[in-house]
Amino acid sequence: MKIAIFSNDRVPREAAERLRARLIAGGAAAECVCSLEALSGYDRIAVLGGDGTVLRVAKAVHAPIVGINYGRLGFLTEFEKEEDAAALLLDETCPTVARTMLSVRIAGKEHLCLNELALLRRIAPEHPNRVEKISVSIDGCPAGDYAADGLIVATPTGSTAYSLSAGGSIVTPDCAVFLLTPVCAFSLKSRPLIYSDRSVLGFTLAEADELMVYGDGAFFTELKAGDEITVSKAEQSAVFLTRDTRNFFPHLMQKLS
Repeated sequence: MKIAIFSNDRVPREAAERLRARLIAGGAAAECVCSLEALSGYDRIAVLGGDGTVLRVAKAVHAPIVGINYGRLGFLTEFEKEEDAAALLLDETCPTVARTMLSVRIAGKEHLCLNELALLRRIAPEHPNRVEKISVSIDGCPAGDYAADGLIVATPTGSTAYSLSAGGSIVTPDCAVFLLTPVCAFSLKSRPLIYSDRSVLGFTLAEADELMVYGDGAFFTELKAGDEITVSKAEQSAVFLTRDTRNFFPHLMQKLS
């Protein structure tokens, strides 16, 4: 078995080397990898870092990954930094969990999101301080006009991230749905919505409005009236190694406590 170990710059190099030594002792060919581009060709990937590091790796690879938390919350990680992940990585029969991702198409280009897509009003001294008016369509049918500081489209995985802080529901990872959550809605009729992940979401801006588009916290582009953006279920899933496919609620309670 060929295993890559990827860590962010804040993780002590000794931690990655200790895991590499344990994996080699267990019979695996293990290597410490420094770039996302070099992660192809591995059977499994250990990710040392926080949720942001896990998000970047999960979208860049097809191999199963396991996260080891060296960040803060670590919702996407299976282990804390003081735990030993080597046994799970070496277990060829351990269970996996596939997490749905968003496919975001802007001007013909596809972007992937594991947690969420966020459309947010621009904040700048020269920009008017006003709510944005965003019209939403689902499968080509009008699905509401939102007056808010922005909108979040979240996967079940991302339901415990930005969407949760904006008032969205928590959704278990096995649900075949996406969430549409307004940010600081100006109208009481602008409420969170859960819809089928088989549907295609579209957005239209009111004339002269502008939105900043972010995916999993990273800036994508600026959206203006007339620009086209669609959101659907991605063909690619993020696959995670897990100790127990039933541990979502204990994990959730631990991270929210």
